Amino acid sequence: MTSRKPVSRVALATFIFGGGAVLWIIGQGPAAVSAAAQAQAQAQSYFTGGNPSRVDTKMTVSSLKFPKGSRSNWHSHATGQLLMVQEGRALTQERGGAVREVQPNQPWWTAANVEHWHGAAQDVDLVQLTIYEGAVKWLEPVTDAQYKATPKK
Repeated sequence: MTSRKPVSRVALATFIFGGGAVLWIIGQGPAAVSAAAQAQAQAQSYFTGGNPSRVDTKMTVSSLKFPKGSRSNWHSHATGQLLMVQEGRALTQERGGAVREVQPNQPWWTAANVEHWHGAAQDVDLVQLTIYEGAVKWLEPVTDAQYKATPKK
């Protein structure tokens, strides 16, 4: 029978900590990849045939809350405006047209340079998504008579 030499505490500690360090380094491989590279890899997994990229834009995108009974002045947008009711009910009118009532999840487009107004119905608050680009030409306030006209549904 051969006798084994006992392992010193220093040798044992070196083995344990050294092996642990190697395992830790190996485990850090995925974490060492930059956040940008991870985001790009994730984006690639959601698209086929190429990846979309952000385009610089001067679009204004906002969600506006109108208290019940409130509305914008008459106005127009140089490039048009896309709106959508997120909560509540909207009223809108193009100059010379009928007042329209718009329900949640119904988008509507107002063409460039068309004078219009929009706001909340008389009895409920409105949250609307607003998207447009370019200048807004603000005009006179909407009268109570214009606002309270019977809406077309």
